[in-house]
Amino acid sequence: MSDYMLVRHKVKDYSKWKPAYDADLPKRVDAGLAEKYVLQGADNPNEVVVLFEAKDLKRAKAFATSADLRQTMEKAGIADKPDIYYLHQ
Repeated sequence: MSDYMLVRHKVKDYSKWKPAYDADLPKRVDAGLAEKYVLQGADNPNEVVVLFEAKDLKRAKAFATSADLRQTMEKAGIADKPDIYYLHQ
């Protein structure tokens, strides 16, 4: 059985958000998250959906609610509160 974390949020400017997101890769790896997809809305390229496979949902949740991630997201230009879903396959 696999576990996943799905994140949906809007960004101010995808072209500025994406490099900041990419730079945060080591922290996601430390949290046991493996990126599966980074998707943009068909009607709004600044709406982003990211799907991660999670080795450990407890670690994934701790990462998703961390103050460090909130600061990183603010700097990257997140425009709304992310919707986060934890899923099982």
